[in-house]
Amino acid sequence: MTVQQRNSIISRVWWVISFAALAILVAVLLAIFWFVAVRGFPALKFSLFFTVTSGLAGGLANAIAGTVLLTVIGLALVIFFGIGAGVWIVEVASPRGRQLLRFTVDVLAGVPSIVVGYFLYVALVEGLGWGFSLIAGSVALAIIMLPYVVRAADLALSTVPTELREGAIALGARPTVVLFSIAFPWALPGITTGLLVATGIALGETAPLIYTAGWSSFMPSLAPTHSPVGYLTYVVWTFISQPSDAAHALAYAAAALLMVLIFATNLVARGLVESWAARTLKRS
Repeated sequence: MTVQQRNSIISRVWWVISFAALAILVAVLLAIFWFVAVRGFPALKFSLFFTVTSGLAGGLANAIAGTVLLTVIGLALVIFFGIGAGVWIVEVASPRGRQLLRFTVDVLAGVPSIVVGYFLYVALVEGLGWGFSLIAGSVALAIIMLPYVVRAADLALSTVPTELREGAIALGARPTVVLFSIAFPWALPGITTGLLVATGIALGETAPLIYTAGWSSFMPSLAPTHSPVGYLTYVVWTFISQPSDAAHALAYAAAALLMVLIFATNLVARGLVESWAARTLKRS
């Protein structure tokens, strides 16, 4: 057997293995989607969106409102700190500091979410006396989202062509003008993609919210502290184990809503990535 024939056989084997792995991945994804869709979509009724949870029955209005509030506030926090950290890494930090910050962000991304939740329970819920609250849950989600937003901002700002920066500086533009007039418009699609991906991850979190947001069958009070909040993942986690058809229906309905929200955010993120890539290729 010649070297060329052996390489051809190895290449075909790897193609078969890659195709099989892809097929398994798609099959698992479709199975999960089908499992949730078959049980969740029939349970979605119009009244669920306007009725609060009552015991193991009722609706999901409080959980939907709580999920939206927790995610939006967490996203607002992570936009400020995450994009700011990304700008610092690219524009300000020294090469050694840049390497250290990137390593720290990667380590934070690997910390289990339940550890983040327990830490905030000790630090905020018990330590500062905030109790289960909207702000504690939002901080938990912000920490979960932070590594993804920082890395997205870092990568997006790093792709800004040096020629654009140098041209603006040569024309007398100050560093802040270059950042806001040149770098940010170029990197905005990439940063937005990171924010959407992080949002999809936050929507599926349960463990950190159990320790920080608690649970409430009432609509969110908007009080920052001592105000437990309902959220959809709690319904899925808790109600599915209850011996009640009504509880199971709520759990499947909540799972279907989460699946739709996560699918939508990832679809939008994918569209932005393709648009950004096409624009970058066109400009280059």
